[in-house]
Amino acid sequence: MQHLSIILPAKNEAAGLQHTLPALRLAYPAAEIIVVNDGSTDATAQIAVDNGAIVVSNPYSMGNGAAIKRGARAASGQVLVFMDADGQHNASHIQALLDKLDQGYDMVVGARDASGQANFHRGLANAFYNKLASHMTGHRIEDLTSGFRAVRAERFREFLHLLPNGFSYPTTSTMAFFRSAYPVAYVPIPVAKRMGNGSHIRPLKDGLRFLLIIFKIATLYSPLKLFAPIAALFFVTGLGYYGYTFATQHRLTNMSTLLFSAAVIIFLIGLISEQITNLTYRKDG
Repeated sequence: MQHLSIILPAKNEAAGLQHTLPALRLAYPAAEIIVVNDGSTDATAQIAVDNGAIVVSNPYSMGNGAAIKRGARAASGQVLVFMDADGQHNASHIQALLDKLDQGYDMVVGARDASGQANFHRGLANAFYNKLASHMTGHRIEDLTSGFRAVRAERFREFLHLLPNGFSYPTTSTMAFFRSAYPVAYVPIPVAKRMGNGSHIRPLKDGLRFLLIIFKIATLYSPLKLFAPIAALFFVTGLGYYGYTFATQHRLTNMSTLLFSAAVIIFLIGLISEQITNLTYRKDG
């Protein structure tokens, strides 16, 4: 069995770690367990130390994605398992991810069912993300935003520079793996109710993340799939408006010209973005 590192980003997760860490140590006594203490103000770091985990502490909160990156850099294992520290993910489910990884995959994600979503609106948003990402990649994506996953360390580290410091690291890493033709699989898992404080995600504050993640999904994988339809919409609208004004006024109006110009500009932006994306994923040597 390859050396295993289990990484848990944690911000004020003392209650969850008291339950999660003993179970992890019992199930995987030889594994390297790393708790990334993301500026916690409670006993998170001390509980991690008391349970024999390696603690990487941020002097202030840098975000979930930043904690993931720091944990990945500190890990020595050939296989990395990322899981939440709040008790939602069970140590007994890790083996299912590892078994699937051994079948030739580079990333295996624990896919939640509807009961594992934080609330109805989050469930709808995640379902939309899954559908959009599946359309973009041509592969069935069952849970784009799940933070419970096992990956091959050398593959994951290739994309550390792409990962955001915020909450959408699962989206970015999944799309990066698909874009680079690294096989990804999904394993269904149940999710327990989180322990300790409420979710760190704030619906009002993070509302714009919905649109940002949609654009990120598109631009990470194939920007032209986003920009080309928008350009076509502007062009068809301009053509329709030109047909109307030509029939009624026998002339080309400024609005039609503006719509045609916007279509060309949007298409060219998409073309340039596509080239930048290709360069981003190019591997020299």
